[in-house]
Amino acid sequence: MMKGACVWSLVAVCVLCVCVAYKPVIIIHGLFDTSADFINLHRFINLSHPGTNVTVLDLFDRSASLQPLWKQVEGFTKAIYPIMQNSADGVHLICYSQGGLVCRGILSTLPEHNVHSFISLSSPQAGQYGDTDYLKYLFPQFVKSNLYHVCYTAVGQKISICNYWNDPHHRDMYINSSDYLALLNNERANPNSTAWKQNFLRIEKLVLIGGADDGVITPWQSSQFGFYDENETVVEMKNQKVFLMDFFGLKTLYARGDLVLCSMAGVAHVFWHSNETVYKTCIEKWLT
Repeated sequence: MMKGACVWSLVAVCVLCVCVAYKPVIIIHGLFDTSADFINLHRFINLSHPGTNVTVLDLFDRSASLQPLWKQVEGFTKAIYPIMQNSADGVHLICYSQGGLVCRGILSTLPEHNVHSFISLSSPQAGQYGDTDYLKYLFPQFVKSNLYHVCYTAVGQKISICNYWNDPHHRDMYINSSDYLALLNNERANPNSTAWKQNFLRIEKLVLIGGADDGVITPWQSSQFGFYDENETVVEMKNQKVFLMDFFGLKTLYARGDLVLCSMAGVAHVFWHSNETVYKTCIEKWLT
């Protein structure tokens, strides 16, 4: 009798393990990061969801993250595609900082992708416009008010940060010159816009994480598709033209109930992926 009970208990445990199998998680880093920076996030996932296959993609060295974003999209897509093919139930995508924009490029241009949750972790999704330490390091002779002289040129667009530099005082130049963000947002005529929108909307959940104490993403609301108007007053996502006109699917995701905002105070930019409270509050629930 006792032996039979043990056998059935073992069977129950095995069935439970099968039932709670977790989808693979793919992590893409940001500017000047490498896979080594994501040890804590990897550990958080393994502790909360044991057995999860976690892949931190690291295709470039730190300086190569300055390459044009379309080139990064191409490289990361080649690495992601085999993982997707081997994951019949789909995958989750966690993308940090600049990597969140790379992931949008992948999701927009890769037909038949099987990404369930796209978790954008402190990423300048609506663009960047601020005098940060990164800006001073990359362009020591410039401040935010005159960087458009560099970024909105053919040469400038070969530098990743210029691909999403969004100067609210020079909107026409941004729309006409941005080879990346303006195209992804469908702010400039794009013959692929319908297909890209359909591809992007294959995701089942978009999670936008950011906070007021970030210190790098400027304005911080860009992490949730808010951005400056011409007076540098922040206009929230729901009042942005890209949302109202549903240029690439944001409004559709919202109407579906598949757009999630998670805001946290007290987190500096470089600590989003190593903060356990951020993981528990904003990420863990979407990785089932």
